[in-house]
Amino acid sequence: MLLVHFLPDLARTACEQLLAKVHAWLVPGGRVVALGLVPNEDRVSPPVAAATGLLMLATTPGGDAYTFAHLDRMCRNAGFARTERHDLPPSPGRVVIAYR
Repeated sequence: MLLVHFLPDLARTACEQLLAKVHAWLVPGGRVVALGLVPNEDRVSPPVAAATGLLMLATTPGGDAYTFAHLDRMCRNAGFARTERHDLPPSPGRVVIAYR
C-alpha cells in the first residue's frame, strides 16, 4: 500500500491508528510505503523537510514533520516488524517502507 505525503497532516495517535488498519489489511509479508519529506533527527535539515514542521504547526490541529525515528516507532506500535528509510535523490523526498 502506498501512503503519499499525508502522515504529517495527522497527529501521532491518528498516524498509529491508520497504520494499524493498514497493517491489518496487508497479507503476511506485505508492505506499506510512505512517501514524504522526512527531516533528519536534528529536525532542522534538510531545510525543505524541516519547513514541513512549521507548515504542519500552522495549518493542522496535530500534524508534525516526523523523523524516521518517529515513523519507525509509529509503525512498530502499529504492529509492523521492521522499517527502512530510503532517500530519493535528487528530490528532497524520502520513502519509509514498513514490513508486516
